[in-house]
Amino acid sequence: MKYQALATDYDGTIAHHGAVDEPTTAALRRAREAGLKLLLCTGRRLHDMPAIYEHWRVFDRIVAENGAVLFNTITEESVTLAASPPKEFVDRLISMKVPLEVGESVVATYQPHAADVARVIAELRINWHIIMNKGAVMALPAGVSKASGFLAGLRDLNIPVELSVAVGDAENDIPFLQAAGFGVAVANALPSVIAVAQWTTQPAGGGNDRVD
Repeated sequence: MKYQALATDYDGTIAHHGAVDEPTTAALRRAREAGLKLLLCTGRRLHDMPAIYEHWRVFDRIVAENGAVLFNTITEESVTLAASPPKEFVDRLISMKVPLEVGESVVATYQPHAADVARVIAELRINWHIIMNKGAVMALPAGVSKASGFLAGLRDLNIPVELSVAVGDAENDIPFLQAAGFGVAVANALPSVIAVAQWTTQPAGGGNDRVD
């Protein structure tokens, strides 16, 4: 089978401590030159990416905020795929002094604040869920995940899901790997990710042999 799309997570997969090395960028360029469409699927906010990775335009599409935002790097068109966070939700967490990063849809914090976020979701009775990403905690509308954003990206590129490869390392990558035609875990991935992957790489993610 000839695959048409390669989708990858960022942190811990192509990036180590937030940075992508030149050999990894060169490999992405070779993949694109060979005809593969490239998708970056990340929990990070879209407007943060240019400062984080200067070669972000190597990707054809960026799925940001863990599936909530789809960005076309060619036309620079951004589409929000999920509802904005309720103001009361954000205000309540701020009043509780929970450190937050708020995007178009995602409300992100880190451990040990998952219990605080869950409590506010329950108290407000909003249809949101919590997605864990190692130490990160992301709240999003129910049904929004890397898988939903990834599938939207494939539809935008007119590529059948069975002709896609997805690569990841953390809990939030599991639905994404399961949705793809072929799921790959990097060697430093969590055991739960390796368990669902169809193949595991030998070197660790991020262009190094260290666990990120």
